[in-house]
Amino acid sequence: MFYVAEALLNEKELRFSKHGNVHAAYGEHFAKTKILDPKYHRWLMNSFDARQIGDYAVDTSILPADTQAVIAQAQEFLAIAKEYLEKNS
Repeated sequence: MFYVAEALLNEKELRFSKHGNVHAAYGEHFAKTKILDPKYHRWLMNSFDARQIGDYAVDTSILPADTQAVIAQAQEFLAIAKEYLEKNS
């Protein structure tokens, strides 16, 4: 989802090198303005948190069902981003 958000921001000529900056800018330019449903910003943040847990936590509690939910969210986010880019590019 990070790269989807990054691509959307790139179309606004906004580029960032840190995850936190991408998350904040996506929130500012797409979620707060409601250009895209704010749920996608929430999903972006939640998926990042899950990745951090998976990468760095000693005892992970990420279940297969959680992983499947994030994959479904990512697919929906990608689809809506493609639709947005086709209409606005």
